[in-house]
Amino acid sequence: MADTKIRLHLEQPLGPGQPLALDADAANYLFSVMRMAAGDTFLVFNGQAGEWRAEVTRAAKRSGEAICRAQTAPQRNPPDLWLLFAPIKKARTDFIVEKATEMGAARIVPVQTDFTNSERIRRDRLAAHAREAAEQCGGTFVPEVADLERLSRLLDHWPAERRLLWADESRAGPVETLAGLPRGPWAILIGPEGGFSEPERARLGAMAAVTPVALGPRILRADTAAVAALTLWQAHLGDWG
Repeated sequence: MADTKIRLHLEQPLGPGQPLALDADAANYLFSVMRMAAGDTFLVFNGQAGEWRAEVTRAAKRSGEAICRAQTAPQRNPPDLWLLFAPIKKARTDFIVEKATEMGAARIVPVQTDFTNSERIRRDRLAAHAREAAEQCGGTFVPEVADLERLSRLLDHWPAERRLLWADESRAGPVETLAGLPRGPWAILIGPEGGFSEPERARLGAMAAVTPVALGPRILRADTAAVAALTLWQAHLGDWG
């Protein structure tokens, strides 16, 4: 399998001749699901050292070993962009995390707003979705998935240097351009299905770091809004140009 497209994220050092230990999950995927054997190759990345071709040197049911042979792609980090979103139904929250990873968010932050329906998340499960999305899309970076945090508390300690693009559903209308806005650290804020409360709207509207934006003439579902806002930001201020 010299040209295999099987990719794994491993939290291990990567480099020429670097040995790799394969745990039970990796071994099950490579050897039971994908039917690989000693001598076969796959692609591996750790989020810091680019992508490498690794060769299986030992294959067993619950473990295995491999060795890095050559780098196949350099490290590609996304722009300094956070995605803040209010968790929604399970499958649609998973969708937001997957698409944010594919579209180049560096950090994913679930936030509890006044109208958020979901009060709990499984951070480990969402982090696993981010890793799987990076494996599938050819990325070499896996965004951090933060713990759920109240929006009000997050805004209490908002970093002065980070601008915030607020997807404001009340501004529904023609998509607004971001041309002329400064590059640098940014975040995107997507609200819950019930929208933002009046106190939240007043607070966001009073913050100098906040830029409200319309995402089109129709009010979008939260998961659709996340994709639309990421697309708009990447096209004007990100690394798509």
